[in-house]
Amino acid sequence: MYAITGITGKVGGALARSLLAENLPVRALLRDEAKAAEWRARGCAAAIAEMNDATSLAAAFKDAEGVFILPPSEFDPEPGFPEARRVIEAVTQALTEARPAKVVCLSTIGADAPHENLLTQRTLLEEAVGALGLPVTFLRPGWFMENAQWDIPAARDEGVLRSFLQPADKPFPMIATQDVGHTAAALLREDWNGTRVVELEGPARVSPNDIACAFATALGRPVSVEIVPRETWEGIFRAQGTRNPQPRIRMIDGFNEGWIDFIDQGRAARKGSITIESVIAEMVQASRGKADA
Repeated sequence: MYAITGITGKVGGALARSLLAENLPVRALLRDEAKAAEWRARGCAAAIAEMNDATSLAAAFKDAEGVFILPPSEFDPEPGFPEARRVIEAVTQALTEARPAKVVCLSTIGADAPHENLLTQRTLLEEAVGALGLPVTFLRPGWFMENAQWDIPAARDEGVLRSFLQPADKPFPMIATQDVGHTAAALLREDWNGTRVVELEGPARVSPNDIACAFATALGRPVSVEIVPRETWEGIFRAQGTRNPQPRIRMIDGFNEGWIDFIDQGRAARKGSITIESVIAEMVQASRGKADA
């Protein structure tokens, strides 16, 4: 039995569907009983558990051949990341009690970054889970291509991609969530000892110019890149309701300045197959469907 957290999201859902397609048993961990019926209909067992509740997690992990940990992301953390620490404490207690045969944790590029930033939440996760003595794989994907979802309105309505990633021609390591889920499913089926790190990015690195070009193709109109000046970031994020913008700002700095990257610039990283063009085309099509509904 494979116990999967985050199954209602894009990564966890793709992972679960991959395992089910191989006729492998899946236990869906959900916070909401109302969402369990869908996964039971797909052939999953279901367990109700909160990611900050060690008791319910341990029960859900019990007798699992493999466990997939997808911790919730906190985009506006309090100083010191107390939200992430509470989840990490519950997860480590549950894994210690349940002792599954193997664990795959969704981490991130930048978990080994030299400076504190938004992704430090995953650094803390790796440190804690890696100390448990279980066979653990930390899957470190690049920047999610689906983050471009937020750029659809401006690209569609104004022909502009406002980019915090810069310069416009710099290629960044990105990955489609479907590729992340499929890779996680493959990793859960592997056997290994100790702790290992698997880095994952798409078939080619992606620049803001590439994203704009993909939007232009999908929308059938010109789209140009407009670089968002760094001195405006804090004001923008605070206007959006962010209380503590510095971790997010430092994360973007890390990508732009190059201290968030894969080992040897990704030459040894696993590569997905889904392109930025196909991801953006699918998201634009879906946005049109919603507008027509």
